[in-house]
Amino acid sequence: MTTAAAELDKLLAIMARLRDPKSGCPWDLEQSFRTIVPHTLEEAYEVAEAIETNDMPALVSELGDLMFQVVFYSQMASEAGDFAMRDVLESINNKMIERHPHVFSSTEIKTAAAQTVAWEAHKAAERAKLATASGREPSALDGVIAALPALARAEKLQKRAARVGFDWRNAAEVLEKVEEEIAEIRAELTDDADQAAIEEEVGDLLFAVTNLARHLKVEPEGALRRATVKFERRFRRVEAILKAAGTEPATAGLERMEEAWIQVKAEERA
Repeated sequence: MTTAAAELDKLLAIMARLRDPKSGCPWDLEQSFRTIVPHTLEEAYEVAEAIETNDMPALVSELGDLMFQVVFYSQMASEAGDFAMRDVLESINNKMIERHPHVFSSTEIKTAAAQTVAWEAHKAAERAKLATASGREPSALDGVIAALPALARAEKLQKRAARVGFDWRNAAEVLEKVEEEIAEIRAELTDDADQAAIEEEVGDLLFAVTNLARHLKVEPEGALRRATVKFERRFRRVEAILKAAGTEPATAGLERMEEAWIQVKAEERA
């Protein structure tokens, strides 16, 4: 059995061959950092799906695909003389050692909660140092990148603000805010409704619901993903029920589809 290091070396050699100007793959040679980003994001979501469905064989494959993305970026950077895979590995090794002084030095941190506090303090110091070097004032919101999915970014921003005391006191208060946002949407639903205003209010509602999930210790991205999977499963069953009765979903009508939906929910409870 080969070692992980040997397999990594083999992958690096494969990537170099794919990018060889004379004998490489035309598609791989055409790629750039920007064109690879959508593939990286897709691979990350496929890793999440494999974990969500507890599909370990798929997870092995998807983690390999995600690893290939890192190797691809490193190869392109190496060709440009910017950095190489060794620099990427050295960076993460150093970072992990620096962020775990209780493991790699004499510092003592005895609980997971204390480690979380220490971890966040270390990262905050890193962000403050970076902000100062960039000539701007540090902020509690530094480091929450704009490219995150909106739901995940909303949760991160809320957590950061909460660390410095800007937060609701409990879930009941957030629920009141959710109800307030719903009322504001209702108020906008008039004959001469302003679409821009409705969009803003819906955004506020989604932000408030994210806050509610956080206070209830529910990870909103995962909760919504599971709700989406549930909807897909149930709707596919609705389609099957209608087709078995000789009816196409597009012509069944809402009332008949609702009957099938109730039947599906009853089947799941049985």
